[in-house]
Amino acid sequence: MDNQFVWKDEFDIGVETIDKEHRKLFRIINKLLLFQEEEATRQWACREGIKFFKQHAANHFSDEEEYMASIDYEDLEQHRRLHKGFRENTLPALEKELEESEYSPDSVQHFLGVCAGWLIGHTLTEDVAITGKRTKKQMNLLPSEHLEAVKKVITQLLFDMFQLESHLISDAYNGEKFGNGIYYRLIYGTKRNEKKQEYFLVFEEKLLINTVGKIMGIKTNKLDNMLLHATRYTARQFVKRVMEQFPTEDEFELKSENLLSFEQFQKVYEKDQPNISLLFDTGAGYFAYCSDAARLLESGIGMQIEAENAMDEVKEYLEKQKSANGKPRVLVVDDSLTVRQHMSELLTKDYDVTLAESSLSAIRNIAFNKPDLILLDYEMPVCDGRQTLEMLRSDQQFADIPVIFLTGRNDPESVKKVKALKPAGYLLKHLDPAAIKESVDAFFQK
Repeated sequence: MDNQFVWKDEFDIGVETIDKEHRKLFRIINKLLLFQEEEATRQWACREGIKFFKQHAANHFSDEEEYMASIDYEDLEQHRRLHKGFRENTLPALEKELEESEYSPDSVQHFLGVCAGWLIGHTLTEDVAITGKRTKKQMNLLPSEHLEAVKKVITQLLFDMFQLESHLISDAYNGEKFGNGIYYRLIYGTKRNEKKQEYFLVFEEKLLINTVGKIMGIKTNKLDNMLLHATRYTARQFVKRVMEQFPTEDEFELKSENLLSFEQFQKVYEKDQPNISLLFDTGAGYFAYCSDAARLLESGIGMQIEAENAMDEVKEYLEKQKSANGKPRVLVVDDSLTVRQHMSELLTKDYDVTLAESSLSAIRNIAFNKPDLILLDYEMPVCDGRQTLEMLRSDQQFADIPVIFLTGRNDPESVKKVKALKPAGYLLKHLDPAAIKESVDAFFQK
């Protein structure tokens, strides 16, 4: 058996009866993992095992709520609502999917991934709060104080949930790509939909493999369906915990979720940067947290994930990610949005394309995700292509990145200036798109 859900000491919250029950739930999931590999008995064994898991979870929730009542736990009602939502909404939807698919391997992985993610997040956030080991809620904060408080909460949560000592790299993260990323979007709203809050969690793939993946016993260095489903539910608990630290009079509930490609994620930043946008280095990989309570939400970005399509969406998303990860990386730097979009449409099919609107944005992108080729606008305001190339060549780490200039001028004097910098080549922006694509293809073929 490749996957094995692993209990860790840090999951213990210090209440013996609750810790004992958590371990039992872990063991039940492991048995279900084993059942799905036995083709002859998979359907019957999984059906019986899932019934057992469901009943055991319900009993555990009841015992946990009884314990909280015995100690007069102040957030008992909220905890009870979370239990009820999982028991009456999440589990029935998953069971329906299992029955309709006749317990296919994909549907079983979906069920186990969701249960694992929910259990990881719930154990390390809500349950640990029972013991009082929880960040104090922040009240009546000024904007600057609020930002500092969010930084502290995120840092603490990364430690609580993943046992990672992280440090903040930037409190003005601009959507730059770092390694192979998973871009997860959550939108919360009030019951009347009068107010909305939008959250983005960006995980470097290796961070997920080194944290949620290790808990689940993933032995490969690649994401799979079950790990991504677990990540979704762990991320929900993460955001819920952040929201709890900054209470408002309005009661927000999850309205929709999306898994985005990098291009879709970057499109959001083309419009407007979130009011909180933080980038952390966890030591196991990069993590970004972005939120905006006032954004006019962009429609049509990413397929909404619901109970009916979650399995297919995650599977398709992973296939697209794997396809993109094998492509050569091209960074397009141009102050014109039209040019950036044109180059992206032209190259995305065959290349992993990242866009930057300025030299500063380019340097930030390069630092996180070194490209195989840079297409660099020669005429940019503030810091032009020449200065950008000089900065790259002054740093030994980036000096060998090939650069092809993009220029709108083809007069002899302008061409002479470009060639004097000895780039890997130059392209005229007004060339036929097929000629530009052919030139980029020829560069990589060499």
